[in-house]
Amino acid sequence: MPSRFFSAPPISSWLPITVIGLCLGYAITVLTRLPWWTLFFFAMVWIGIGLKLRWGRPLNARYRKVWPWSLAPLSLWGIYVYLADSFGNVDLGAVFFHLQAGMAEHGGAGKLIIAVVYTLSMLAVLASVTWLSRHDQRWRLTERFLAIGLLASNPLLFGLGQRSAAVVADDADWLDHRYVAPPSSDQEDAPNLLLLYLESIERTYSDPQFGDAYSDLNRLGERGIVFEGVQQMENTGWTMAGMIASQCGVPLMPAGLLHDSQFEPLKSVVPGIDCLGDILAAQGYRLSYLGGASTEFAGKGLFYRGHGFQSVKGKEELERQLNDSEYVNSWGIYDDSLYDMTVDEIRRLEDADDGPWGVVNLSIAGHAPSGFPAQSCLDRQGPFDEQDILYSVECSAWLARKLIDRLEDEGLLDNTVVAIMSDHLTMRVSVWDQLTMLDRENTFMLIGDHLHPQRIQRDATMLDGFPTILEALGLSLEEHRAGLGTSLLSDQETLVERHGFETLNERLREESALQHRLWEGLAPQRRDTDTTPQEQVIETPADQTEEVDIMR
Repeated sequence: MPSRFFSAPPISSWLPITVIGLCLGYAITVLTRLPWWTLFFFAMVWIGIGLKLRWGRPLNARYRKVWPWSLAPLSLWGIYVYLADSFGNVDLGAVFFHLQAGMAEHGGAGKLIIAVVYTLSMLAVLASVTWLSRHDQRWRLTERFLAIGLLASNPLLFGLGQRSAAVVADDADWLDHRYVAPPSSDQEDAPNLLLLYLESIERTYSDPQFGDAYSDLNRLGERGIVFEGVQQMENTGWTMAGMIASQCGVPLMPAGLLHDSQFEPLKSVVPGIDCLGDILAAQGYRLSYLGGASTEFAGKGLFYRGHGFQSVKGKEELERQLNDSEYVNSWGIYDDSLYDMTVDEIRRLEDADDGPWGVVNLSIAGHAPSGFPAQSCLDRQGPFDEQDILYSVECSAWLARKLIDRLEDEGLLDNTVVAIMSDHLTMRVSVWDQLTMLDRENTFMLIGDHLHPQRIQRDATMLDGFPTILEALGLSLEEHRAGLGTSLLSDQETLVERHGFETLNERLREESALQHRLWEGLAPQRRDTDTTPQEQVIETPADQTEEVDIMR
């Protein structure tokens, strides 16, 4: 028989068909809310069709050594499925920012193992597609059309196309025109500030279906102001972005091609704007940051040191203060140890009696996918199954309330505003399907002697946390605004209330001028802009039907 005619043994086609079927079924369950076990149903359907149509062993088979067109598109889809499986929602901004800001000391040993498994699985898929294309002329004819379909449907490429279009967009400064520089005026008898970021502890966990997981935060909320309706806009959905949104009033648009040295890490983070630390430092505040994870990861140390904080401590610095050097996790310091050190830091600042202080703290217990509950929680709640995120949510909430109680009992919160926030909505966890069926909200509450307990329902984003905290501290804001945010303590409309959540995200995808503002000083070339102060911008007919003054 001529060599070009090749009839493979029937059993030889089983393996590539089965590999593709299992991976396809898994991808479908990742990208939908279907339970994991349904992957076997999709795999069996795929295998059944393949056997029925004799994929890989057609009559009069003609073997040809070819390289399929679809290998690269399949690889890109593999990357997207991995990101969706790991984080729930794929945020290209997060990917680009972490590549430039640095991912050292990420603490994700488990993620590395998963990445290796994904890589091996994708190699098996690519080998299977190659085998079928070489042994079945029908696959050779159709897979090039498959390649086009894969490229056209990949959300990664769609997102890249949107960002590329923003470079030449006619209306690429819509957000920048609405940016309001924060105040610089002095204030008397300024209160202290304690800002607690609870990793991934969104207010959605207060829903009754999650039991008592959020109950300790509900109890804390009874002492102060609870803000309901704080949504998560694009480019604010990871830790550094959530911090910048709530401390600078802007979404974190990565430096991208503005960075003057593309192959080196960033040397500063959003240097073109003033943030909470800059404002408070100018008021004479002594500022400290303490976080359980490394400050080297995602530029946290660069951000805080570059925006007015005198003391910045993360995993590397705090490990040296532990009584038990082995009491750490893959990300860093457990929350009970972190909060003990936070109390010590506040005592130090109080004893110095040298003007107001501000302490920003980032917990770690609620970190996806299952959290890092502290030993004190294990002693209180019993054994941890290493899976249920609600166990870690309850731990994080309880430790936060315990910290506030402890500080109040010692008199360390006199004349102090306490802000408690989630840094962002959680990523993929064990109750992901239940969370995504609800209207998800970030945690945001304020506690202080002069703040009357109440619940405020507003359509807002984390951008509005920035001016809200400033007004709670007694600073006077022009039209109750700072950055792109609006104080939720005022009656002024937020950008979401004025324009709608979807419009805000759409405008962000088209924006380039705000990106230039954030990274001013890093761009090798910056387009000329009008340096005259902007007074007020009037809505265009495309924005609204009535001509009124807008929120710049």
